[in-house]
Parts: sequence; C-alpha cells; structure tokens
Amino acid sequence: MLISLAAVLGLVVGYVLFGRSARDAASDATAKNQQVETESEIWTCSMHPSVRQPEPGQCPICGMDLIPLQQGSSTGDPLVLEMTQEAVQLANIQTIVVGQQGGRKAGSIILSGKIKADERRFATQVAHVPGRIEQLYVTYAGESVRKGQKLATVYSPELVNAQRELLEAIKWSESKPQLAEAARTKLRYWKIDDATIQNIETTGKVQASITLFADKSGIVSQRHIAVGDYVREGQVLFDMMDLSRVWVLFDAYEEDLGKIRMGDQIAFTVPANPGKTYQTTISFIDPVIDPQTRIATLRADLANPTGLFKPEMFVRGILTSRSSQTKNQFAIPKTAVLWTGKRSVVYVQEPNMDIPSYSFREITLGESTGDHYQVVDGLEGGEHIVVNGAFVIDAAAQLNNMNSMMNRQVRLKDKENTSSLPDYTASTSVRFKQQLGQVAEAYLHLKEALVSSSQKEASRAADQLIQSLSKVDMSLVKGEAHLYWMDQSNAFRSHGNLIATGDDLEKQREQFRFLSDALIQTLKVYGISDGTYYIQHCPMANNNKGANWISKDPKIKNPYYGDKMLTCGTNADTLTSTKHKENDSVENSSQKQFHNH
Repeated sequence: MLISLAAVLGLVVGYVLFGRSARDAASDATAKNQQVETESEIWTCSMHPSVRQPEPGQCPICGMDLIPLQQGSSTGDPLVLEMTQEAVQLANIQTIVVGQQGGRKAGSIILSGKIKADERRFATQVAHVPGRIEQLYVTYAGESVRKGQKLATVYSPELVNAQRELLEAIKWSESKPQLAEAARTKLRYWKIDDATIQNIETTGKVQASITLFADKSGIVSQRHIAVGDYVREGQVLFDMMDLSRVWVLFDAYEEDLGKIRMGDQIAFTVPANPGKTYQTTISFIDPVIDPQTRIATLRADLANPTGLFKPEMFVRGILTSRSSQTKNQFAIPKTAVLWTGKRSVVYVQEPNMDIPSYSFREITLGESTGDHYQVVDGLEGGEHIVVNGAFVIDAAAQLNNMNSMMNRQVRLKDKENTSSLPDYTASTSVRFKQQLGQVAEAYLHLKEALVSSSQKEASRAADQLIQSLSKVDMSLVKGEAHLYWMDQSNAFRSHGNLIATGDDLEKQREQFRFLSDALIQTLKVYGISDGTYYIQHCPMANNNKGANWISKDPKIKNPYYGDKMLTCGTNADTLTSTKHKENDSVENSSQKQFHNH
C-alpha cells in the first residue's frame, strides 16, 4: 500500500510540474503568434484612408475608430470599395433605385409652370342703355356672378322717352299698328325683356329706372363704375372671366422642344392639394421662343368645376413624351454622375453585401433633360446608384490604389475612348514649339501668382502672358494647324484678359482653369521642344468636378486653393519632347499616383 501510494503521489507531482510547463509553453507560443500577426497588421480610417498606423486607435483627422486595412476588398474585385456603416453615415451617402424615385424613365421631362385663366372665356358686361348708376348690386372684384343676376339700377332719360313713345303708339295701334311694334323693337335693342314691355303697356306707367342683368356667369376681375357715374350705351361696366375651365402653362427649355409633341401627357401637382397628381394633355405649343429666357410655353386645358385651380398657382409636372424611342433607357440625377474628360462614372451599391460596398461603373449618357441625364448603356433598372457622396467614395478608392476617376486600370474600352485631339507634333517646326514654350513659361509665372493667392501679381502675370502670345509667329504653322492655333490663341487672349482685368481672386482662378485646359490641349497638339511638363489635377476644385494645371515641378503646389490646400492634387500626366518620351515612359510606368491632401 505504501508503494502504491508513493507511485500515485509521484504521478500527481509530475503532472503538475511538467504538464503546467507544456501548457505555458503552448500559451506563450499562441500569444507570440498573435503579437506577430498584430504587429504586421495596419490600421486605417474608413473616411481618411491616407491614415496608416501599426496599432488600433482613433483617426487623428476625424476621431473615428481605426479599422484593419483591407488589401483591396473581400470580393477580390478592384472595382469594389467597402466602407463601414459609420463612414457611410458620416459621408451622408444616399442612393436611389434606377427606374424609380429620382431615377425615372428616360423620355420624361420635368416642367414648371402656372395656372392661368382661359383667355377664350374672358368677357365684358356693358351698359345697354345710357344713364346714371343709381344702385350697384356687384361691388368688388372677385365676386361670383350668375347669368341673369342683378348688376345695377340705371336712371335713363332716353329710356323714359322711349316708354312714352310706346304708350303713345299704342293709342294708334288700330290704324297704325306698325308704330307700336317699332316702339317695342327700340326697347328690345336696349335689352328690355318682353315681360317688362308688357307690364308698361298693361299699367300705362313709365318706369324711371331700369335694372341691368348679367349676360354671362363668371368672376368679376375688374369693376369700372361706381354709384352716380353716368354711362354711355355700350360702356364697359365689369370685366368677367369664367374659371370653370382654366389653362395650365408650362415652361419648356429650347433644348427639350425636340422631344415634345402635341398630345403628350403631363402629370402635375399643385401646392393646394399636396400628395395628389393630376393629368392633362398638351393642346398648344407656342411657336415663338422668349428671347430672354429661351423658353417656349406649353398649354394644356383643365376642367375646374370646384374652383380648386386658381390663376397664378404654381405647378410642377413631368411630361411623358410619346415621341421618345428610349423605352429601355432610364434617366438619373446629374448629382450621381462624376465626369472625367469624356468618361461618365457612377458608383453602384453592391446588393446582398454584409458590408456597404460600392462598385466603380463607367456608363454612356444620352441627352440632358432638366436635372437628369438619359442613360444609354451601363445601368439596369433596379440597381442602386449613389446620388450623394459619390466623390467621397471615389476619393477613398483613389487613396486605396483602387479603380477611380484618376486611378484606373487601362482596358481595351478605355483605349477606344482616347482623345480626338489632332496631332501636329511631327509637322510643327522646332521654332514654333520654342515660341510656344515661351507662352508656357509666362503661364507658369501666372500659376505661381495664384499659388501665392496674389490677385495683383496674377493680373501682371496675365498681362505678360498676353504679350508673349504676340511674339508667336503663326505663319510657322499651315493649313488646319494654323486654324487650330487661331482658335486656341483667341481662347488664351480671352481668358488672359479676364484675369488681367479682374479684381476678384476666385474669378481669376476660374478663368485660369479654362486657360489651363486650352494650354494643355495646345501642347499636346503641337508638342514641346525640350524639357518636361507635369499635368497636375485637383479633384476638389471647380465645385468637386476637378481642374488641371501645368507645372515644371512634380511637387504639388495647388493654384486653385493656395495655402488653404497647397498640396491637394496628383500628377495625372506628363508632356515631354520626342527625344525624352521613350525614357519617360519607362519611368512613368513604375510610378504610382497618389492624391496629396
């Protein structure tokens, strides 16, 4: 028993000593592996992907909790960007369904207009007998009048004489009946009814005053007489309008008239009855366009038995064109579209995803209708597209080195969409290119002035730019190249003069944007004689539509914001002379695009 007890005690002591050491070793190994995994993990901000930290914490820019950096997306698709729910809420990202809500069917046009009285139902109430107004029964504009209603009492000496003639003629009715009939006819011309004439003949009494009755029903729009006024026969007493039917007048812009036809249906709403939609049909299209507003009036007839529709009411309608041939197309809000050159980009929310995910999608747009674009290709009905916050998504994709407007993989479709600019580089003389280089140097001085946010210095630099244009010998380029230079030089002078004479820095920067685009195209078309120019891009300029400029230094110095966002931008492209293109292409292929902020 003692031996057995000693053996059991030995086993227990061994398990406690050696088993615990094994468990500790395993635990240490697991902790070490987790530490290595954590140390190799990078944490970033979903709203500011440029933030990179080796450990969790809070974003130094917005204060949001950092999340582990995802290399690309969990879908493995470089076109899809994933965001957290917090980032979606902070960026106020909003979507609509294509073909519903704001993404309506193509061929529809939003119109605004007013209710107007039907001009064909205007009328005037006139005095049928001359005389003095003794009493008025209708006294104010806006009063409703029914046909046959009393309007006024008139004392008329001429009417008194006519009644006396009638009574005298009746005495001779047996021998000369035509006299009495002539007297009755005279009273009938003054709108005296047969009952009143019969009463005069029966009683033998002359009525000193006569009552005027309404000829038509309607609303009094204006009263022209007052008690005591003497009126002539045929003088206007009241202006009347019948509002049982009214017109709806819509304003149609010149560019939309080609899609509008007589008989097209319009669904519209009025503020007096929110939530209810009414239908009407175009019955008239104004043949003349207003020279100031460039709009034409569309007219539709509308029944108004209850008087709900009142003249001057505002209406808002949607026209469905019968002539539209875009049955399978849709229209999307302009706020959903991001522009980059000739390409149109939208972000589509991926369905059935646990994490909000948005895919980069290039689409083909058709005509513009109001605040919408028609979609020719690239979207299907029922897809969710981003209409607010698309630029935030694109900026995040760019900073994560994913497909975006500025950073995308070149595909065959992209190669087919290359610029249609002419190419005169081979036929342009070196001398013309050198003179063009002097214009570019003057432009660079202007760019530096805007970087320094100096309005006066920008004006002086613009003057120098205009002077440099006069030194360009346009006879050095011939034919189509000569005509192209004429157009471009006119653009330089136009925008340069506006900068030189401007006294507002932001307006100078706006003209600088146009000037930069013109110079970039010109240098691409004719080429440069020596050196390298960097085409730099700021996606936040021009109300987040983006703007370009030229620099000789790859370091970003933003002329659109100056010190406010001096380094905001990217090197989008380079322009080099022919002898440098081969080497530069090798260098540029290995460079990555980054959006400094």
